[in-house]
Amino acid sequence: MSVRPITQLTSAKPTLEGAGVKLHRAFGFGDPTAFDPFLLFDDFRNERPEDYRAGFPWHPHRGIETITYVLSGTVDHGDSLGNRGTLGAGDIQWMTAGSGIMHQEMPKGDPNGRMHGFQLWANLPSSLKMTSPRYQDVPSAEVPEIIDDDGTAVRVLCGSFWGRSGPVDGIAADPCYLDISVPPGRTRRFAIDTYRQAFAYIFAGSGSFRDASAPRGVLLEKEVDGQEVHVRDESGDRTLVRFGAGDEVTVTAGEHGIRFLLVSGAPIREPVAWHGPIVMNTRQELIQAVSDLQNGTFIREGATF
Repeated sequence: MSVRPITQLTSAKPTLEGAGVKLHRAFGFGDPTAFDPFLLFDDFRNERPEDYRAGFPWHPHRGIETITYVLSGTVDHGDSLGNRGTLGAGDIQWMTAGSGIMHQEMPKGDPNGRMHGFQLWANLPSSLKMTSPRYQDVPSAEVPEIIDDDGTAVRVLCGSFWGRSGPVDGIAADPCYLDISVPPGRTRRFAIDTYRQAFAYIFAGSGSFRDASAPRGVLLEKEVDGQEVHVRDESGDRTLVRFGAGDEVTVTAGEHGIRFLLVSGAPIREPVAWHGPIVMNTRQELIQAVSDLQNGTFIREGATF
């Protein structure tokens, strides 16, 4: 087994989205090959309702899949195909925008005002860019959780891991999406197929992701308060870890344990033409999408919003 080295270690950056929602972006709107097949990852954890209540009103998507994972609070959603629902703590929504969909997401806090969750965008290959839209809404109770003898816990949102399969299926990027908690001081290894791109996103506690040649952690540049500093990889909250080639990752949890998302997928390796929530393969396809929005033909099935 070969441990994947760390090729990038960065902190998620504050940004505004929707109608003024404050969130942190781990990656997105940069080099589309860096995390292929994934395009964007947002952390929308907030403690103050005024920072998120404006939500994400009606907006278009085409050519991608969006994956929403809620930890606290709720998200009311609706779309142009007539789908309506509410995501609660631990729930997942996997939306295949395909040929086009209009969508809205309106977050609400829990009794303490907390609204915690994540959204990941996955690209679609050219053969599926114009496929029919679909939803997979998965309640928390359907997400398998595996607890190992040492207390390590893994929720399998999508893909197969430790003999269990997540409830979301039929995704073009063939992803594996895991929510992993490792107790304080424990060192664990997690297998990842060699052909996949992979990243981890830490959102509680801290830990060290190590490669085979540097057991104390890899010395890297990390952005801290806008400055690049050299640090050993003792990663903490809102840290993105991008991995190189190999077939497993290793993590040693810090004194308070660590909780992170481990995401991997098969690269698509196709040209990307990107304009906001529309991701196609060519500029001409983007121009056509904008034209479709303007002339009312963006939605290929009956709109009801």
